[in-house]
Amino acid sequence: MIDVYSAATPNGHKVHIMLEECGLPYRIHHIDIGAGDQFKPEFLAVSPNNKIPAIVDPDGPDGKPMPLFESGAILVYLASKVGKFLGDSDRDKFTTLQWLMFQMGGVGPMLGQAHHFRIYAPEKINYAINRYTNETKRLYGVIDKQLSKNAYLAGDQYTIADIATFPWTRSWKNQGIDWDDYPHAKRWFDEISERPAVKRGVEVLANARKSLADDPKAKEMLFGTAQYAKR
Repeated sequence: MIDVYSAATPNGHKVHIMLEECGLPYRIHHIDIGAGDQFKPEFLAVSPNNKIPAIVDPDGPDGKPMPLFESGAILVYLASKVGKFLGDSDRDKFTTLQWLMFQMGGVGPMLGQAHHFRIYAPEKINYAINRYTNETKRLYGVIDKQLSKNAYLAGDQYTIADIATFPWTRSWKNQGIDWDDYPHAKRWFDEISERPAVKRGVEVLANARKSLADDPKAKEMLFGTAQYAKR
């Protein structure tokens, strides 16, 4: 059984959805990032960058436990383990990885900054709000154009590229997005939302999610000096 150290965030939900899609048995360990669980030595031993999610697969490629952090790496690992969601040919695989890197390098960081400056920042900085909202809209435009020609991000198959990107689009309203501007992306979003494994995956740890609005300790753990302490 795979041990999963996670929380109900877009990056956490990527792995929850993937495990449900793969049908792999797993055990969830809630990492309360608002309380600072991500800085505990036992978690850092698995995820040295103090970010969720992380996993430990007791049945690694060489028969030994395999710890992994970084959600994209975990998706590639799980896809390789079950032989699904990565594409059938080398061309398919590299196309999938291309769109996975697009999510990891663009969609996640930029939409995350949009969330921060639009919702969580203690002061409203118009330059930052406009910068990241506009970049978010640009990225949705890239997604929409790709999906105007393909059923899924990497082509005609549902892959880890879709699994990685979908959770970030669930907060479209907070990102300043109007789905009317991205009809092909909306079609894709609606289809993926209805997948049974996706429905199960986004419910994992959902009841443990807390609002940061009135929680100064959580804000300090997530955005304050606690992030930068040497460990």
